[in-house]
Amino acid sequence: MSAQAVRVSPEWLVLREPADAAARSAELAERLRRHLGAARGLVIHDLGGGSGAMGRWLAPRLPEPQHWVLHDRDAGLLDLAVLAAPASASVTVEPRLSDVTRLDPDELAGAGLITCSALLDLLTADELARMLGACVGRPMLLALTVVGRVALTPADPLDAEIAAAFDAHQRRDRRLGPDATAAAVEQLRATGAEVLVRPSPWRLGAAQSGLIAEWLDGWVAAACEQDPMLDADAYRDRRLAQAAAGELAVTVDHADLLVAP
Repeated sequence: MSAQAVRVSPEWLVLREPADAAARSAELAERLRRHLGAARGLVIHDLGGGSGAMGRWLAPRLPEPQHWVLHDRDAGLLDLAVLAAPASASVTVEPRLSDVTRLDPDELAGAGLITCSALLDLLTADELARMLGACVGRPMLLALTVVGRVALTPADPLDAEIAAAFDAHQRRDRRLGPDATAAAVEQLRATGAEVLVRPSPWRLGAAQSGLIAEWLDGWVAAACEQDPMLDADAYRDRRLAQAAAGELAVTVDHADLLVAP
């Protein structure tokens, strides 16, 4: 199992997009804008771009005109990205069927910026090294990598056990999971790049009860797949009832990285 084998549904991406937008580091986006200055004709490569959510969030924060090249293995998601391109005549979107774990530097020729969102934790160490190796020497904004910290309020005695099993599931098949941020920072700083790391947590409450329920169901299912001895049915039902009643709050920590070569 590697990133190229992971598939996500359009419905899940639509559901999580507002939470992602609220979580990403606006500070790093502003630092990036200042770093780019008055760049004209900015070419941005979005790795694992999916339905284009990163572009819809970041494009208004950067100088125009912009040309976005979205790399993804899912043609259906790329079609959605083109249909829902950022609402500016000065921003264009080019879909590109691509395996981001096997990028050649020539595929990024002319890029003024590399971005990705919710991608690094899906990669193995070898895949991360190949991908970042192809991107080296260019500014990067790498957003929403999980770091293995989840907090639910009110607390439950099973929270820590479920979280530990989920983190172990993320590391299956040599994937980096919550270790991805540290691995990326180490590799990038070894190239001499400046790397800034900022928190980008999901903070979900009653207004996001639908997202909490969908996330919780997948979180518990992955934990139980990792540890079949977990008796989590009653836990899941109890937590889903709390979410439906607007009584559950969830924080899922992520990290954003800004890389200046």
